[in-house]
Amino acid sequence: MSNSQKELITIIYYCDSSLELKHQVCQLEKSASGRVIIPDELKQGKSIVAVCNGEVDILNKIGERILPSDSIAAS
Repeated sequence: MSNSQKELITIIYYCDSSLELKHQVCQLEKSASGRVIIPDELKQGKSIVAVCNGEVDILNKIGERILPSDSIAAS
């Protein structure tokens, strides 16, 4: 039986294939020093920007408003 502790965190990252900032909430194990251990498969294809404690409610991110708009083209 393992005595590993888990912690709820939010990872903020960019995918290698996109400029949109994304996030993922997950429960990860902590090391003996108290830091969360992010598995390699979770890191793959991502550039991690931040690791936050708990579930973070992100209201707006870079890349969400970069959408084509017909009203801009008509101006």
